Amino acid sequence: MAEEAADPKARVAGFLDRFAKERNITLPPLSPEGVGSVQRGSAVVSIHVLADKNVLLLLAKVATAPKLDEVKARRLLVASFVETGDAAFSLHPQTGDLYLRILRGLDGLDYEEFEDMVHSIAKTADHWDDDLDAKLA
Repeated sequence: MAEEAADPKARVAGFLDRFAKERNITLPPLSPEGVGSVQRGSAVVSIHVLADKNVLLLLAKVATAPKLDEVKARRLLVASFVETGDAAFSLHPQTGDLYLRILRGLDGLDYEEFEDMVHSIAKTADHWDDDLDAKLA
């Protein structure tokens, strides 16, 4: 366990490699900065190992800079609470793009949980991206 805590990027890189091998797909390796990606359906999930914060961040963009009025913003907040599973909607602070995100501490993270998180965010993003893009453009 001490080795896992010392090199979370290597551990997540191994998870990403295993994920690809189990599906017989080719994925780019985790970058030295700790960033990788997986495409599932229409969703592209970016994987960020934030070792200095001891956090794994998964992001999936679902809409480009949507125009949100109070009704639409409320819809997203309610959906985040009841319809997005482990993921939550968030706005990128610089671009205003809408993402689904999952944050998880790196301590104790195993492959099965990593795989479940990737599937969860990808399935949710795949469900919401077309719908939100059309309604929030």
